[in-house]
Amino acid sequence: MASHVVSPIDRPLRIGIICPYSFETPGGVQNHVRDFAEELIARGHHVSVFAPGRRTKDMPLWVHTNGSSFAIPYNGSWAHLSYFLAAGLQTRRWVSQGQFDILHLHEPETPSVSHKPLTMRDAPPMVATFHASIEPYPKALRLFGHYLERYLAPLREAIFVSPAAQRTAEHYLSEPLPRQVIPNGINRTMFDMATPNPHWQGSEDAPTIGFLGRMAEERKGFAVYIKAAETILGRYPHARFLVAGDGADNGRRIASEECRDPEAVLGHVEFLGRISDEEKASFYSSLTVYVAPQTGGESFGIVLAEAMAAGCPIVASDLPAFDDVTEHGTSACLFANRDAGALAQGVLGLLDDAEAREALCHAGKERSHDFDWSTVVDQVLEVYARALS
Repeated sequence: MASHVVSPIDRPLRIGIICPYSFETPGGVQNHVRDFAEELIARGHHVSVFAPGRRTKDMPLWVHTNGSSFAIPYNGSWAHLSYFLAAGLQTRRWVSQGQFDILHLHEPETPSVSHKPLTMRDAPPMVATFHASIEPYPKALRLFGHYLERYLAPLREAIFVSPAAQRTAEHYLSEPLPRQVIPNGINRTMFDMATPNPHWQGSEDAPTIGFLGRMAEERKGFAVYIKAAETILGRYPHARFLVAGDGADNGRRIASEECRDPEAVLGHVEFLGRISDEEKASFYSSLTVYVAPQTGGESFGIVLAEAMAAGCPIVASDLPAFDDVTEHGTSACLFANRDAGALAQGVLGLLDDAEAREALCHAGKERSHDFDWSTVVDQVLEVYARALS
């Protein structure tokens, strides 16, 4: 991180943002790019976003696509990218026509459209945000380290969404490149002011324990959650387990594989399906405890930031990214990754201790201020100012 003080930007900028993943499929990077762009536009900047894939009816007019993408397995999920054939020409043409003051690339190490402007001789100043966290770093990827270091040399500034993401990117970034950790952002007010849903609220005898994520993705940890649920029901037989996200059929199948008495456990599970952002805020604020049992592939942990802003006590796996977000467990109860027994004990410890839940709620709300978009965008604009200077 540069030590000198940079004057704030005092004029509207023309900002180009390139997302490597298609907006047709929901994802953390896409949501980050969308919300970040909306905050910049609200401040009077002129923003245009470029991404792979086709346009859909709900895309803002400032999102531009190249019309094609392909899916590959990546970091425990599926990524919809665009790299071959005309992808490079389309991306570079969009950059040239945009006449941007600054170009912001997301995950330029990924083989997709955000990779393409790095070879342009007449590109505007470029900064990049690195989201991916892969720990431990695979030996196979070390082969590409020198190539990526040379390819990423045109960047003027590097942003990491977490220390975990920085540790991954340090394998292929050149040493002189200025760098800074700036977290993902949330609309803190929306979560802080959310109205609980009476149907989702629990009681001392019948608490509600929530999970949010795609059940088909092993790394989201639904198997750990549902296995722990069986233990929790032994102490709290009227507990309810609220599950938000796609894949109810997968959830039932996983329960049948992980639980000794799956039918008894599933009798306490409510599959809510995919929920809107407003419903998600209400979901967090209604729960007795929110569980984040992800097993890997997380670079930040936006669900933790959201739940903390909503004042919900959290039990989360001790992934490096989650450890960073919760400041080493000061604003959440961390348990040993993949250990369903440890997860159950963490939840039971909070259910048995109302004061401990209240203390976590307070600590989480305080920590969530660091992730509000107003704070995050101020920090990114300082990076832009350095790049432009």
